Amino acid sequence: MTSVKQKYDAYKPKRKFGQNFLVDDNIARKIIKSLGADEKDTVIEIGPGHGALTKFLFREFQDFTAVEIDETAVAKLIKNYPGLNVVHGDILDFDFSSPLKDSSQAKVKVIGNIPYNITSVILFRLLDKIEAVDSAVLMIQKEVAERLAATKETKQYGILSVQFQAFADIKTLFNVPRTAFFPKPDVTSSVIRLQFKPDKYTIANTGLFRTIVRNAFSKRRKTLKNSLKDFFESNNIRTSDFSLDFSRRAETLSVDEFVVLSNEVNSYLRGPMII
Repeated sequence: MTSVKQKYDAYKPKRKFGQNFLVDDNIARKIIKSLGADEKDTVIEIGPGHGALTKFLFREFQDFTAVEIDETAVAKLIKNYPGLNVVHGDILDFDFSSPLKDSSQAKVKVIGNIPYNITSVILFRLLDKIEAVDSAVLMIQKEVAERLAATKETKQYGILSVQFQAFADIKTLFNVPRTAFFPKPDVTSSVIRLQFKPDKYTIANTGLFRTIVRNAFSKRRKTLKNSLKDFFESNNIRTSDFSLDFSRRAETLSVDEFVVLSNEVNSYLRGPMII
């Protein structure tokens, strides 16, 4: 009997790409079902690797694109799935609106087993592209999933929590054990669903909102007065102009409070924001 190692050694997982291949078909089917996509929806897979999800997605969706950075994996995908629309490139450079046939078409749905070493970078790339991305079902580190869904005044609550909860509904669907992968990762994985909602909050200046959140958590143990001091001084804004208690720390503010603060700061800005 062929072992899992013998079967997948041919793909030679590459550390530089953070490759941990899913080898459990039942979990693959469960992930795809969680996408909640119609067969006519436009679906994009991030990092198909050896095709654990691809082999099902290819058959199920008419408008399907796989984006893979590993040239060896691309060649195998083309060989194994004739007619597959596979893009050889970095997902961070991919134009998510490109698969849409016209501007009136619904947004794309994204799915993938995300490399752990660039999870946050990919997540923020999706956040930057919510004008084209409807939703995403992703397998990521359990720790990152916990940070995305964290509530205020917890250790996990931070930049990821606030910025994503402001623009998306987040749901952790299920955990995936290390044994479902080859090679086995050092961590437990979680499958999450992000339903992007650009208008979830009324945010006057998205760039300013994200800058304030980033600065507020940059010195996590300090008060907001200290963590936002440089930004406020650079933009000639005084904390005394606001009703918020700046002796609080960032982790005590809800997403709603960050939105209110951001909108109030925006009204005091004179000219371009200085970061």
